[in-house]
Amino acid sequence: MSPILHDEKKNSQFDHPIGKDMPSFKILTRPGMPPEQHGYPGLQPRQERRNGMLIERDVAIELRDGVKVYADIFRPENAVNVPVIIGWGPYGKHGAFGYEVFYKNGGITPGMVSPDAIFEGPDPGFWCPAGYAIAYVDPRGAWMSEGEATFWGTEQEGLDAYDVIEWFAQQPWSNGKVGMSGVSYFTIIQWRAAAARPPHLAAINPWEGFRDPYREIAYIGGMADKFVQIWQMTSCWSKNKLEDVWAMMEAHPLYDEYWADKVADLSEVDIPAYIVASWSDQGLHTRGTISAFNELGSKNKWLEVHGRKKWEYYYRPESLARQRKFFDHFLKGIDTGLEEWPRVRIEVREGYYLGQERAEQEWPLARTEHRPLYLDGSQKALIPSAPSESASVSYSVDPCFSAHSYHDDRAEFDVTFNSDTEITGNVKLKLWVEAQGSDDMDLFVAIQKLDKSGRHVGLPFFSAQEDGPVALGWLRVSHRELDPMRSTPSVPWHLHAREEKLNAGEIVPVEIEIWPSSTLFRKGERLRLVIKGDDIYRYGEGTFTSSHATRNKGRHVIHTGGRYDSHLLLPFVPSTGETS
Repeated sequence: MSPILHDEKKNSQFDHPIGKDMPSFKILTRPGMPPEQHGYPGLQPRQERRNGMLIERDVAIELRDGVKVYADIFRPENAVNVPVIIGWGPYGKHGAFGYEVFYKNGGITPGMVSPDAIFEGPDPGFWCPAGYAIAYVDPRGAWMSEGEATFWGTEQEGLDAYDVIEWFAQQPWSNGKVGMSGVSYFTIIQWRAAAARPPHLAAINPWEGFRDPYREIAYIGGMADKFVQIWQMTSCWSKNKLEDVWAMMEAHPLYDEYWADKVADLSEVDIPAYIVASWSDQGLHTRGTISAFNELGSKNKWLEVHGRKKWEYYYRPESLARQRKFFDHFLKGIDTGLEEWPRVRIEVREGYYLGQERAEQEWPLARTEHRPLYLDGSQKALIPSAPSESASVSYSVDPCFSAHSYHDDRAEFDVTFNSDTEITGNVKLKLWVEAQGSDDMDLFVAIQKLDKSGRHVGLPFFSAQEDGPVALGWLRVSHRELDPMRSTPSVPWHLHAREEKLNAGEIVPVEIEIWPSSTLFRKGERLRLVIKGDDIYRYGEGTFTSSHATRNKGRHVIHTGGRYDSHLLLPFVPSTGETS
């Protein structure tokens, strides 16, 4: 494989045009919290030398409209012609936010990252000794950077990233090759920056970041996720105004131009990409990171999907070694054997931190066999043939009931496998449902694994938790309308363009997307389908986990059998073989 490299620095810092009229909607803002209240000392441009690094603080970078953003730059002392890896996020280039607020520190153990590493960003302690410069950028409107902040990869933020990338390529110590890396927000901006096609962005390393904010964080299944309110608390520090994402959610409850502005056209991306996702970020980054792999226009792209805690996986030595091989190839021109990398690498999970890594050639797996298991309401079971007799199962969704119960107010359907069975890919759930006492329904779905004794097998979940599901799905029934062009037999695509409320006694079919996963069930183990009226996994107020605002009241009824072909469409994978 020949390295893809630029032969020279191009004088193109501001060549990229706007390309279209800026959006017509009005951004609702909130005042920023003074950075000094979070211990930020204010701008103090300076240099320091330690541990073989030259560190430049509060470096001003002027954007095309005259706004200045500020960066901290770490580079090998006395080095020239070094590539740059940018970490771009709103949490503070000075390290204002850490892992200690998460359960068990989100898997980050003492000594795993250097004191200079910021939350979710590439670690200068690893990259500078390897011959790279690391640049942390406070985006427009964040902390001391000028302007008003917008979030989640708007077109404006993509243009800002374009200008910053080209600025770094022109620095006298730079070799003109720029990459991007980092987790979550640091990935969200990579989608937009790469789609803007700055000439000197040579490679990206997206590591678990959603790409469709409406469907993957704000309104998953059409329901507002209160996690956004918690997230805004981490992104509130500014001398200026910031986009009030929660207020914009309330003003834009359906998919429209506002949400479309936050979705980059990944077909425009033509640079190499090493993409890493996880099965364990259900309800945040799993769906978007995996779908982005196929949407990218890049010829040189790789997908890796694991089942572990995302931050620990990003910084573990094996992952850092792969990141370095990738960037050494495309930013330094070193042949690191990427031609031997499988196009897709997945972990097939069996339990908590128990799984096997396997090489694949594509996603989704071409050999997948989608087969339905039908819900049988009379037996609370999943069976291979549709029941001839109709039955129904109901559960209460009244707030006064569900607040005091965590088990009985749900429907559960089990299947026990009589041989080792791998489920890898998207799952689709079709239900015939009825609301009693309401004109809408919020449905929460989980796929769980139970061992041979019937005990729940907990899996890593939502960055830090350890008792999570195989996979999750969500749907507000009034949002059930499908896009016939984008839906497939195994993955429904909901338009979220209007609401269709229910009439009393009306029974309607719905299709629910259950996010991708990969799990091996041994002979005698069970798969359990859980359907509920609120979040199935709850960890208390203020924790960094998903929590949805529901419309539910009364009872939910699920109809099965006879004319009601409620079923779970599962991606069965025949045994194969290369493992690593």
